[in-house]
Amino acid sequence: MLIDDTSSEIFDELYKVTKEHTRNKKEAHKIMKDLIKVAIKIGILYRNNQFSPEEMVIVEKFRKKLNQTAMTMVSFYEVDYTFDKNVLSKLLHECKDLVHELVQRHLTPRTHGRINHVFNHFADTEFLTTLYRLDGDSRPSLKRICEGINKLIDEKVL
Repeated sequence: MLIDDTSSEIFDELYKVTKEHTRNKKEAHKIMKDLIKVAIKIGILYRNNQFSPEEMVIVEKFRKKLNQTAMTMVSFYEVDYTFDKNVLSKLLHECKDLVHELVQRHLTPRTHGRINHVFNHFADTEFLTTLYRLDGDSRPSLKRICEGINKLIDEKVL
């Protein structure tokens, strides 16, 4: 109800690969729950014009960094042997830092913990290596994630 179908499909695939990687259904559920909570809180702050002009500059930086990260993820999937876990991890950590900066005066320390939980999982180089393994079990999910990302880029959502 609160997110579009494409994002929902991406989240479903992220849950699958997270569950597979962590081998822990409860932990995978918690990571995705934290991701959704953070995304919704930021969306509500944005829609209700709660960000100052200075914070809106951070919003734009985050949008650009998220777009760069998304395009890098897709590129690493589409072009075999280009994947670099350190590059993707660094981009995700930069996104995390921008989110922290953006919501600093709005959200609680508990939410900052959720931000860390989500980004630290997805930026983990071991997780990324498993996700991008050419002969790995995650390949079909990665394909659907990248198709969804491409659709969001085409629709100018990302």
